[in-house]
Amino acid sequence: MFNKILIANRGEIALRVLRACKELGIRTVAVHSTADADAMHVRLADESVCIGPPKAADSYLNIPQIVAACEITGAEAVHPGYGFLSENARFAEILEAHGVKFIGPSAEHIRIMGDKIEAKRTAQRLGIPVVPGSDGAIETEAEALKFANEIGYPVLIKASAGGGGRGMKVAHSPDDLGEAYATARAEAKAAFGDDAVYMEKLLLTPRHIEVQILGDGKGGAIHLGERDCSLQRRHQKVWEEANSPALNPEQREKIGSICSKAIADLGYAGAGTIEFLYESGEFYFIEMNTRLQVEHPITEAITRIDLVNEQIRIAAGAGMSVTQDDIEFKGHAIECRINAENPANFTPSPGMITYYHPPGGLGVRVDSGVYQGYKIPPYYDSLIGKLIVHGRNRVECLMRLRRCLDEFVVDGIETTIPLFRKLVDNQDIANGMYDIHWLEKYLDTKPFD
Repeated sequence: MFNKILIANRGEIALRVLRACKELGIRTVAVHSTADADAMHVRLADESVCIGPPKAADSYLNIPQIVAACEITGAEAVHPGYGFLSENARFAEILEAHGVKFIGPSAEHIRIMGDKIEAKRTAQRLGIPVVPGSDGAIETEAEALKFANEIGYPVLIKASAGGGGRGMKVAHSPDDLGEAYATARAEAKAAFGDDAVYMEKLLLTPRHIEVQILGDGKGGAIHLGERDCSLQRRHQKVWEEANSPALNPEQREKIGSICSKAIADLGYAGAGTIEFLYESGEFYFIEMNTRLQVEHPITEAITRIDLVNEQIRIAAGAGMSVTQDDIEFKGHAIECRINAENPANFTPSPGMITYYHPPGGLGVRVDSGVYQGYKIPPYYDSLIGKLIVHGRNRVECLMRLRRCLDEFVVDGIETTIPLFRKLVDNQDIANGMYDIHWLEKYLDTKPFD
């Protein structure tokens, strides 16, 4: 096992990893920008190193500074959390070249799954069902028109190197296609430095279902069920559930087995998430995230498996602590992402937290690095915490969530807590009847007017 791990991240995920390390008896190194000098993970770490000014490109994305911090502190491994450098294959390679273990999959697997076209080809080869679409990049508008006519409208044009909804455009007819194709390529070039795009059949009312997997890198793999992440705004997840209210145990086991077999065949090491669109009983692969997910706590709640602990064990060569037969799904869990944003228009709301009171009680977890008197900097993602509730069933879980949202107080800034108070009382949500378009349609009704 490692003696010392450097955490190459900030905020709630840095604190989450730090806690797992401490429970394993591993010393921790926090890196931080000048804007995060007073962050909770910096206060609690055994050692801390300032790696640059507030701008992420000069600090949390500054590979030479992070490698230098490893050398200065003697850290044997780096946990990247999510975001920033967590899916940067070159970062993993550089760490390995300096004798530092990257807690995650191989650079090769990060690179394969980071290219959406190659990821789709790999998924097909491994027996994972995929959305009908192009086998590779669409090079010209004429080729796009030809292919769209073959698979049928509407179609989705997506950046090969993309994510977070950037470089993604819809065409409902041949009249729309030219502009959608050109815009997607331009956005992809601007956002990722690569204008390659591909095409998929657009499903009209799908849910977003993802399967959590763990691989030991030696041909062994398990799945830990699925999460329903269908409540989204601009392709960004807002509310997640485990397990999905749309699936039954047989469907869960079928798609889970497909995913775990594929990961075993790939020789994948560490945690990962295979994401699908789900419609009319069918699953369609969209991408694989080769890292820990923001929403991993709801899987931990229903399985009682510490995913960060497992990541560290696998990276250290100790293998997984559980087998597939050990995994039992108990109850239901929901996560709400608490952002420092205006709940009506989602504009950022950085500033000083003048009063902070998180909810508590049975089945309640709050992952957050904020505290009363903490000043939220304006330079980073607006996520300030995650409220996770667990109940014996979905009804109990929703009741507990309603109670927790009433208790949760964050003064001095605006947050998205009022949005979740409205959602938890919505009948469609109570019935589990929503798809990936539901939330944006709901927000169009102007619920805060």
